[in-house]
Amino acid sequence: MSLPYSIKDVQYYDYDNAKFRQRSFFQVISQTFFTKKVKRGIMACSTGKFLALLMICGLTYLMLTHASPISSITNHVSSVVRSEGGDNSTIIDGNRIKRLLRKPPRLPPRLTPDEVNSTNKSISKWIARQKSVQKAFIHAWSGYKTYAMGYDELMPLSKRGVDGLGGLGATVVDALDTAMIMNLDDIVVEAGSWIETHLPERISHRGQVNLFETTIRVVGGLLSAYHLSNSNPAYKGPAPSVYLENAKNLADRLLTAFTSSPTAIPLSDVVLHDKTAHAAPDGLSSTSEVSTVQLEFNYLSFLTGDPKYSKEAMKVLEHMKTLPKVEGLVPIYISPSSGEFSGDNIRLGSRGDSYYEYLIKVWLQQRHNNWTYLHDMYVEAMKGVKHLLVKKSNPNGLVFVGELPSGIDGDFSPKMDHLVCFLPGTLALGATKGKTKAKAKEENLLIFDDLENLKLAEDLAKTCFEMYAVTSTGLAPEIAYLNSEGYSEEHLDGGNKTSEYIHDIVIKRADRHNLLRPETVESLFILYRITEDSKYREWGWSIFKAFEKYTKVDSGGYSSLDDVTVLPPRRRDKMETFFLGETLKYLYLLFSDSNVIPLTEFVFNTEAHPIPIVSKHKKE
Repeated sequence: MSLPYSIKDVQYYDYDNAKFRQRSFFQVISQTFFTKKVKRGIMACSTGKFLALLMICGLTYLMLTHASPISSITNHVSSVVRSEGGDNSTIIDGNRIKRLLRKPPRLPPRLTPDEVNSTNKSISKWIARQKSVQKAFIHAWSGYKTYAMGYDELMPLSKRGVDGLGGLGATVVDALDTAMIMNLDDIVVEAGSWIETHLPERISHRGQVNLFETTIRVVGGLLSAYHLSNSNPAYKGPAPSVYLENAKNLADRLLTAFTSSPTAIPLSDVVLHDKTAHAAPDGLSSTSEVSTVQLEFNYLSFLTGDPKYSKEAMKVLEHMKTLPKVEGLVPIYISPSSGEFSGDNIRLGSRGDSYYEYLIKVWLQQRHNNWTYLHDMYVEAMKGVKHLLVKKSNPNGLVFVGELPSGIDGDFSPKMDHLVCFLPGTLALGATKGKTKAKAKEENLLIFDDLENLKLAEDLAKTCFEMYAVTSTGLAPEIAYLNSEGYSEEHLDGGNKTSEYIHDIVIKRADRHNLLRPETVESLFILYRITEDSKYREWGWSIFKAFEKYTKVDSGGYSSLDDVTVLPPRRRDKMETFFLGETLKYLYLLFSDSNVIPLTEFVFNTEAHPIPIVSKHKKE
């Protein structure tokens, strides 16, 4: 059955579902009288002609002389104007005619009662799911508070705390801005009070910490908490300055990693109490670690007015700009002593991932500085990823990102870390700069490469989700391999025999653990905000339910898993700080309104702490 209009008609007239648009009384009468059938019937006799003419004249007179409250005011004003400045009746009459001929406003389509009910149910569903994530956060915090308050991490099975990140109470700081975003005032007060009372002494007297981990979790968490508390009139807790002062005190000590290095590449570790720094035992730093402190140090310089933090951090990226690369891709190790990359291993998993993430995010954060070289490096790198690392699986064609363990001249490995699942979100963010896809299209902001990257982002997000769905628990392994050209393994599947991709995804026995990681739900959150496709919410809800079912510990907290392919899964006695700081935060935001931490005003550091885009925010 053909449509009553052609595509040409739609394009030419910009068809807009006009049946839902109000028509003026004049349009109704004119359409009635000038349709062919009515015209033939009425105009067939002289009496009809006379009556038709008389009716049209009468209606025109009434419409020109009819006085509404607005026209009464206008008439009063016009009489005053005429008495003071001569005869303006022509102008007033002209205004009446303009009002008569003015097109009525376009109204949106009216929803039927069923559609209204469906919309309300959908809103209620996501609010309820958001509250479920909030309850999970409260349960995780209660376990930590009860058994491990002040320690870096909770061991939920043995009900004790452990310091694995330098003893700065990493879970407290990592979780604080999540509690703020969730409006959990009691937890905000508890965490904030601990920071005010205990963190200054810890910063002054603790020993060795890792530059990267301490910056993204503790400095980043403090800076985000400072902004959120300072911009919330209903905030409850210590003065926001407490967070900024602790961030500054800690960063002053971390700067030693930069100033002690003979090159622009910082050393990997710092001893807090004596402000010394040293390299890792092998003398190398991770590429991702040295290039993933810039968002935090830039923002600290913005807040304090002291450029030293940004200056030292940005030297790293400025130096990396000058180093040789493979189509924009870089090895995962770099030497602080020589300033050169070390080895040939290229991957977007561990030790490589956030280098690419921060290229685009630092550029977005600092667009007012016109650091275009960062955007250029990002664009070149993504082209290299598409050319050298993106492949499809067999037999069902899942798109994935592999590795080059021996560089461009070596063999391709179809290994994909869960960490690589940050990439769909980063690609989408780079394509639209945080705007919705619809808005970016409307403003003609998307070039071909942007659309290609957005398509790749959606394809990769599906692969990341299927890594969850293919397992018996519905939770992803730490590492997966993809059956593809030149690689095939059998009998190492995820255990879910109903999955369409059971033969595409290989999970080796050493890689079957799940650490409650956030990367996939991070990308689902960003893709939902940008594409507005609700499937990403549904995928996120599926992942959350699996966390609830298999990782929740009744006494408090959540546990990592040893093997996601068997039921019941064996548990690991560890709740990583990023479960509260990242995973639950991204799930909560996935189910929230898009005006909560909007992507056009914030960038999330690699630990999910929202950092304001400085050109969009005044100095607090």
